[in-house]
Order: sequence, then structure tokens, then C-alpha cells
Amino acid sequence: MQKSIIITGASSGIGKALAYEYAARGCNLGLIDIKGELLKKIKIDIEKNSSNKETVVEINELDVSDYEKLAIVLQKMAEDLGGIDVVIANAGIGGYRLIGEGSFEKDQRIIGTNLLGAMATIDAAVRVFKQTGGGHIVGISSISSVRGLPYMAASSASKAGLNIYLEATRCEVKKYNIVVTTIYPGTVDTPLHIDNKYEPFKISAENAAKLIVRKIDKKVRTATIPFFPWRLIGLAYKMIPDSVLLNTKEKMKE
Repeated sequence: MQKSIIITGASSGIGKALAYEYAARGCNLGLIDIKGELLKKIKIDIEKNSSNKETVVEINELDVSDYEKLAIVLQKMAEDLGGIDVVIANAGIGGYRLIGEGSFEKDQRIIGTNLLGAMATIDAAVRVFKQTGGGHIVGISSISSVRGLPYMAASSASKAGLNIYLEATRCEVKKYNIVVTTIYPGTVDTPLHIDNKYEPFKISAENAAKLIVRKIDKKVRTATIPFFPWRLIGLAYKMIPDSVLLNTKEKMKE
């Protein structure tokens, strides 16, 4: 049976790579992103080049911080696709900011998108899956969620909050045959990530997508992508002295 996948933040980076990876597997897609023109190009490209001519690609231009509309859109996509199997809460933004510099609106935007937008996506997905008898929810977190990183306080906090929300969701929805997976990517080459020489372990979005889909197929609770070296780095983050961590982040900003 042909699977249907909904992905938020699907116009670039990991979200776009996941769309192409699932399209290559013959899945139907529901793609949501604030950049509608890019979604249209992805839809045309996938439908033109897909080996499965029955593949359906539904798109919707939407900011995930429009929480009420997001629930409506996700419900309609589920109906248009004839049901959904996996919902991937991937939409996210980043950015460096010094706390107290007078630009708190940047942090508000990050929390509104990365955390509240993901929560709204998950909440809407649970409602759909309760109606249809089950499904799979995937939250794209970050290795930066394991510790508050300097200049990235809002980003770290948003992803740490998402981790906790996913944990609570997993407990609540198990009885409804809903699987919940949390993905912790390391450094991935995406438009949101700063390109600099202090990223020796960065992988492409395409490679990240392949690894993520494998973990989703296995229905794991959590997964670090790629496992090595990022699982070790994540553990080390908790033990690195503040001064070393600050110095590293300052070099990354240069």
C-alpha cells in the first residue's frame, strides 16, 4: 500500500531532502512551508521525475506559527491524500543572538516556529491519527538541545522544549497505536546553518534524510543522526567547561 507522508518546513534543507527521499520510495506527499514558490517547484520536479506516476504531491504555503490554520490544513491534507502514515514536524529557523542586545523579537520568532509550531503540528497529527487508528509522528530536534549553547539560547531552548513535548506525547498516545520518534541531527549542510571551517563533521541534507528515513522505518524512539560522532559529541557537550564552549562558539561566529 502506498504510504502518505506530511512534512513541514519542506522547501529546503532536511525537509526538502526528506520529500525527495520519500518520493523516490513512491510515497504520496503533503508538503507545508512558508515559501510557496519553492514548494511549487519541488512538486513539479517530483511529479515529472517520479517513477511512480500515481504519486500525489499536495502543497500548502503556510507559516507553522499560524497554529489554528495549521490544524485545518493538516486535516485537509490527510483527507486529500486518503489518510496519512507519517507526520514529520521539521519546520525550524535558527540564528545567533547575544542575550540582552535588544532584539528579543528574534528569540520570539525562533520559539514560535521551532517549538510552538512543532507542538501545533504534533497536536493536529494526534487528532488525525486518533480518528484513523494510528500513525507515526516524527519531531526533528537537534544535538544543540542537550545543552544551552551560547549565542543560540533560543534555538537550544526551543529544541529542548520539543524533546520534552515529544516525550510526553509518546506516553499519552501509545494506547492509540501512535508511534513517536525524536531525531537529533548533528551538523547538516542546510541554508539555515552557518558555513564555516569549524564544522568538520557536517553531512549533506540528502545523507541526513536517508539516515532519518531508516530510523523512521524502524520506528525507534530516538536517534542521533549520524550516530558517530554526534552521539559522543552530545554527551561531551554536557561536560565541556563554559569557557571552552564560549570560545568555540565565538570562533564559529567569525
